[in-house]
Order: sequence, then structure tokens, then C-alpha cells
Amino acid sequence: MVCGIRGRPPKLFWVLLCSIASTIFLLYILGDRRSAAPAVVASMADIRLELVTIIREELTKMETRVKYLEDDSLLKKMEYKTIAEIPNKEYPKIRLLAQSEKKRILVTGGAGFVGSHLVDWLMLDGHEVTVVDNFFTGRKSNVEQWIGHENFELRIHDIVTPMMIEVDEIYHLASPASPVKYMFNPIKTIKTNVVGTLNMLGLAKRVKAKLLLASTSEVYGDPLENVEVRVARIFNTFGPKMHMFDGRVVSNFIIQALQWKPLTISFPGNQTRSFMYVSDLVRGLILLMKSNYSLPVNLGNPEEHTILEFAQIIQQELGVGTQITMMPSAQDDPRRRKPDITKAKKFLNWHPTVPLRAGIRNTVKYFKSVLNDTEFFSHSSQ
Repeated sequence: MVCGIRGRPPKLFWVLLCSIASTIFLLYILGDRRSAAPAVVASMADIRLELVTIIREELTKMETRVKYLEDDSLLKKMEYKTIAEIPNKEYPKIRLLAQSEKKRILVTGGAGFVGSHLVDWLMLDGHEVTVVDNFFTGRKSNVEQWIGHENFELRIHDIVTPMMIEVDEIYHLASPASPVKYMFNPIKTIKTNVVGTLNMLGLAKRVKAKLLLASTSEVYGDPLENVEVRVARIFNTFGPKMHMFDGRVVSNFIIQALQWKPLTISFPGNQTRSFMYVSDLVRGLILLMKSNYSLPVNLGNPEEHTILEFAQIIQQELGVGTQITMMPSAQDDPRRRKPDITKAKKFLNWHPTVPLRAGIRNTVKYFKSVLNDTEFFSHSSQ
């Protein structure tokens, strides 16, 4: 049975739809053979029951994914409105560097939350920047202001496939970071982190480039032989351009507060987190790349807050009086998260400087600006 679909729908959706349609057709044929022998009929009945079970399971999975895509559709609809070509486009003023000072820099995942802020910093500093992103989590609108600039190049590419490019430095940030994204496609996340990282290490070795690996706060590593590697262990980061439906505590609380919904926290609420503003992180990444320190370095804000305290800060900054609701504690939810930044202070002369409340105000302002042209606020009060 052949299914032909026009347009540009999600591939997985149509594969499942064709499979289900084919299965329903098979069930119809099987169910219509009433003249078959009793044993064959019984066997067919078992097959039909098993197929129905499979269909129900696939439909449940599809509903979960479609719900996620619906939540994500607000941003996706707006994204392509903002990246249209702009006549006589004006770019931010950049620093003019001598050719000997200008570096060729590759940023994988450069259209993502942290990556796009890093790109802004590097472009303003006068370097040539190439962004590689497959837009699994990144958005073109995050780097829109640089599209067309002579120092900027955007490549739509998945780093699971090797690439050829000549660069001096590589900031390897490509990996889904939010729970919603990496749970949506865990195999893709694993391939990006393993195969993609090996490809970037191979590229760095071939062109003799320095590579900075953005790791999670739970990964430790050693320098790779014959490759100059820097490893940053990144702790909770927030700020403008972060995905509003990424499932993280900052975005969850802000969205809930803007909708005047109860702020949901995991029981008991006294588990601690530390939150670092994105500009502090970008400054730390650049200092680490420039340094001669090759062991892993923690980049985070050691200022701890309980989740309950943080929810109350969000309420105060947004001026809302919504309730705080306790939810069952998540499995493997860490009780405490506080980075030790002794090495960052000693070897990079780095520490976070942006106050938590100032960062929250900037993030809320960004959320409001993005959502202002949608129907979000009109639905939030219903």
C-alpha cells in the first residue's frame, strides 16, 4: 500500500499515519474473511487484537509529541516573520580588528540560547564567525541581526555528519539542553553528544584549532591528546533568547506567572538551585578559551536559592499574587546545586556579576516582547 503526501508536514507524523492507515486496511480485510477455518479465524483475531494495541500505543505517543509541537508553535509561527530580508539593513557597530588579530571562529549550536549570545559577543569584538545549527532547538531569529554581514556565515548542518571548514577556534555548544527537547528525541541527543563531539574533535585536530567543549555540570573529562581543549561545566543559566517552553524552572515560573496560573514546584520546595545570567556565562566561556587552563572549569553562580524562594522572587518581580502549588517530587531531583567556582576565580579571574533580580527583569521583558504579538495574553486570563 502506497501513501503519497504533499506539502511539508513532519516526516514522523506521516510515517505513523501511513502505517496506521495500512494497518486499519489490513484489519478490515482480516475481519471480512468469515468463511475461513475456525483455527485461522482465531489466529486472525489474536493478530487483530495485537495490532489494535500497537495502534493505541502509537497514537498515545503521537498525541504527546503533537502536544509538544502545539506548545512550540507560537515561537515557530513568529520566527519566520522576523527573518525576512530587510532592505538597506543596518548592522550593530563592530570593533575593527587588524587581519592578524581577527580570528575565524566556529560556533556549533550558535542559533541556540547560549550560542546566539556568544555569537553576538564575538561579532561585536570583530571576529569572523560561522554558525552551524540544525535548528532542532535553535532559531534563526536568534542570529537574525547578523545575517548578511560580511563577517558572519550561517550553515544549516547537523554535526553528526562531518564537515570541512578552516577555523582557528571552535566553541562546541551543539546539544539539546532542556528536558523537553532531549527527552523528545533522546537518541538524537546521544548521537549529537557522542558522534558530533568526535567530529568536532577530529576537525580541531585536522586544522589545529583550539576547541572549547560546553559540558553539563555533571560531566568530567580530560584533555585530548594533540588537541588543545577547554572544558566548561555549565550550571543553570537563564536570560533573553531562552526557549519559553523548554521545561526549565525559570521559563516555567515566568510563563505561569504571566498567565496568572499557580506556580508549580516539586515537593518539598527547599531543594536549592543557583542561577547564572547568560552574559556572565558568555564572558566566562571567552575567558576560558583565551586561557591556558586545560582541565574542566565550573561556570555558574554560587548564590543558592531554594525553589520556593525563587518562586516568590518571580511573583514579586512580576507583581502577581498567584498561588504556589506543590507537586510530587521528580525522580532523581537533586537536593542541592551549587557550583564551586574556585578554579574560575583563580585561573580565569572570573565570577558572576549580574544580580539575580536584574537578570529576571531582563528575561521577563524579553518574554513579554516575544509574546506581545500573539494571542498568548488574551488566553492567559481565561
